[in-house]
Amino acid sequence: MKKINAHMVMGFFLFLFGLNVNAQSRTMLEPKSIAPYPLEITYFKTTNIIFPSAIVGVDRGSKDVLAQKAKGAANILQLKAARDSFPETNLTVITADGKLNSFVINYALKPSVLNVSMKERDNKNSIFLSSGSVNEAEVTTYATHALYSKYKDRKVKHRKYGIRFGLNGIFIRDNLMYLRLTITNTSNISYDIDQLRFFIRDQKKAKRTASQEIEINPVHLQNNVTKINGRSSQTLVVAVPKFTIPDKKYLAIQLFEANGGRHIELSVKNRTIIKAAVLTTLQINRKYTYQ
Repeated sequence: MKKINAHMVMGFFLFLFGLNVNAQSRTMLEPKSIAPYPLEITYFKTTNIIFPSAIVGVDRGSKDVLAQKAKGAANILQLKAARDSFPETNLTVITADGKLNSFVINYALKPSVLNVSMKERDNKNSIFLSSGSVNEAEVTTYATHALYSKYKDRKVKHRKYGIRFGLNGIFIRDNLMYLRLTITNTSNISYDIDQLRFFIRDQKKAKRTASQEIEINPVHLQNNVTKINGRSSQTLVVAVPKFTIPDKKYLAIQLFEANGGRHIELSVKNRTIIKAAVLTTLQINRKYTYQ
């Protein structure tokens, strides 16, 4: 009897296990529904949405919604109505942490909420997006090749506050571009790098229209320096997904100083981007010799 009872107990647990596996399989097969977040905006006031990470993409369902990033804050989106009493529409925001956030937008003369923090919300209305896969060894090798390459094209440079910031090489290999940047500190005060960011922006912004801005996120940084000592220079290479720039837009490369005000921006036009030099094929698994 003891042996029979043991078999019965074992069979019972196997039965429960099978039910659990089937339930999990059904759950995995079911598509995830993202419930949009309801939001009201108005014509005379600005609504601010604060995200945990930098905003990399914004899609408006209607031109009745004006949207722009807050100046000096990459994680705050500001909304305003282009006209009153517009029909219901939607808004999609993608952030640098790989989340897609969905909103349903309605007009209200007096919105009940003007400032919304997405930091305090859970993730049930967000999904994570794949950033894609890159071969780290391959990217590192080609970035190093671009760093030491003798190829030099027309430079894009700007000087301010004793800091010279320049783009002196654009290279391409497969689906990646390698941007070679040089930072020269001609002052006696060291320059601590806070941020290095890349945006595609409109050349001009019309009155009461949203500024269309797309941030380009680097996939690799070669010679990742954090400080430029006084009277010294450093060169680095940033690998980004390949791109070209539409008409009436430009690439903005921003360099921010930590705990300081020496911020510099480069403006790069499409005619410079399309002159990118092709990096020749290298043997990735062998030791690379600089020429």
